[in-house]
Amino acid sequence: MQNNMMLGVDVGGSGIKGGLVNIETGEMIGERFRLETPKPSHPDAVAEVFSKVIEHFEWTDVIGCGFPSVVKNGVTYTAANIDKGWIGVNAAEILSEACGQEVFVRNDADLAGLAELTFGVGKEHQNGVVLLITIGSGLGSALFINGHMVPNTEFGHLYLKGQDSIAEHYAADSARKREDLSWKAWGNRFNEYLEHINFLFSPNLIILGGGASKKFAKYKEQLKVKTKVIPASLLNSAGIIGAAYFAHQNKQRLATAAE
Repeated sequence: MQNNMMLGVDVGGSGIKGGLVNIETGEMIGERFRLETPKPSHPDAVAEVFSKVIEHFEWTDVIGCGFPSVVKNGVTYTAANIDKGWIGVNAAEILSEACGQEVFVRNDADLAGLAELTFGVGKEHQNGVVLLITIGSGLGSALFINGHMVPNTEFGHLYLKGQDSIAEHYAADSARKREDLSWKAWGNRFNEYLEHINFLFSPNLIILGGGASKKFAKYKEQLKVKTKVIPASLLNSAGIIGAAYFAHQNKQRLATAAE
């Protein structure tokens, strides 16, 4: 096992994806491995699939995991895009027991943001307020102030003026697919969301990640918000890369504490 290699896993509403990462460069090592998220996605079922992802890599070290929830000290407190049975559960303990290795869990968008600010387009933007929005089945968010993370933001759950449901139900990529919107029509919606975010937080930079970031050229002309908006460079790999780097950070912390 290479000393500069770590395993990261990104648990999503539709898939559980794992990959090996060079934590010095942020580059993926080999192909990622993906299995479908079980339906229903209750803790025991997800833990079983999670363990199969770990088995695929024959991994015997600490693991980082991004999870679609507010996460505090390994405990998951929300479940917007996963089974409600995860609320109040110690996800770190459940996943660690399932795979036989110590698993460190954090909010998935936070880890995608960590990856972008460490290895991606955010690397050169360590000053001021930087916001990453992941666009997929929901709208995830990661907020950084002078390079330091403000964890567990849920800006996809804000309400927009004139809407009777949270923003991600109106402006996530799932809304575009569900309502069969053109990229232009959806881009106008998403711009409404960014205008609201800009009004509330005045970020210096907004980075767009998640699946829809790959289609940035199709809707960038609709983004009139008066803040620089750029697509993430790590795209769908950001969650895995951030999770692997998070595992590395925790392994270093444990080694220092043991000295």
